[in-house]
Amino acid sequence: MSDSHEKGKFQADIPDDAVAAALRSVEKRARGDAAAPGAPDGGEVASDEVTRLRAEVELSQALGRETKAKLDDVHERWVRAVADLENARKRAARERDDVQKFGVEKLVKDLLPVLDNLDRALAAAAADDPLVAGVKLVRASFEQALGRHGVKPFSALGQPFDPARHEALMQVPSAEAAPGTVVMEHARGFLLHERLVRPAMVGVAVAAPKDPAAVSGEPGAGSD
Repeated sequence: MSDSHEKGKFQADIPDDAVAAALRSVEKRARGDAAAPGAPDGGEVASDEVTRLRAEVELSQALGRETKAKLDDVHERWVRAVADLENARKRAARERDDVQKFGVEKLVKDLLPVLDNLDRALAAAAADDPLVAGVKLVRASFEQALGRHGVKPFSALGQPFDPARHEALMQVPSAEAAPGTVVMEHARGFLLHERLVRPAMVGVAVAAPKDPAAVSGEPGAGSD
């Protein structure tokens, strides 16, 4: 942007050495005219001519500077307008991409409980139930259809609790798992094009309480 900005600058000032050279040329010519037979006083003519030309040059320079300032202002406004237009174009492209990627987010949120119910049905069904195979097939087709639109499930079991991706529903005392570890998962989490659509609903391990009898040293706590 800076290069194009500098290229658009206008130069209207006349260099001082060019002005001085022009004035010397006028003075020389005026002295030559004054030296001609019957010419008026040479010094007076040269002085008047130089003064007049100097005034004209200064006026031209002033007008040039004014024109340059106006042109620079127009150029600056043009550069800003081009930048604003480019930013608007990029913003519109980002918004269009977001609509294409996340326009189905509300629909996905409404469909996820249906997938949860299929999971619960499979978990509660007997192993020899003839409907289990059909429900599994429906569930797999449903999840594949969601996947074609950028929806991906994720599991939180065994991972450290992450408030950005998990929602803690309960605390679970546990001596095996480290405190803060997800030990139960009531519902999986889902992403839509890597954006969180629903956090995983989890139970988080906490330290198991110690045996009060063992702590107090009461009889029978460690022996018959």
